[in-house]
Amino acid sequence: ELPVVAPLEDLGFRIGYRELAGLPERLEEGQGHHKDTGAMHAGALFDAHGRLLAAREDIGRHNAVDKLIGHALREGTPALGQCGLLLSGRAGFELVHKAARAGIPFVAAIGAPTTLSVDLARHANVTLAGFLRPGKANVYTGNWRVQITQ
Repeated sequence: ELPVVAPLEDLGFRIGYRELAGLPERLEEGQGHHKDTGAMHAGALFDAHGRLLAAREDIGRHNAVDKLIGHALREGTPALGQCGLLLSGRAGFELVHKAARAGIPFVAAIGAPTTLSVDLARHANVTLAGFLRPGKANVYTGNWRVQITQ
């Protein structure tokens, strides 16, 4: 059974496919502890141009996302409805739920989404992309937020 979450209003966040597929490289550049240890997860906020706005690392992927959302709420910028959430690992339903509760309309993961996360993203009006690689991404829900660019 899906957690209770109201569907997000579409506030117009869109990203180009090329920018989406380029996010893993940007995250790797911004992950200092992961480079040193190989054992850290990260969550990052990105804008419609594929720029990373903030990133947080932790040994636990949930903790990394909690740190990131807490930072964004504490700082007050950027508006979470105009950001995407990038995950260094798989997109479990708990992380999609956290994004939806925070008002983040787009979740992109380097790893796979779970079936429940796809169902939740569809219900919550959250775009969910997974298996991000340089030049590639699978979009599971909300494909209208991904623009094909020349």
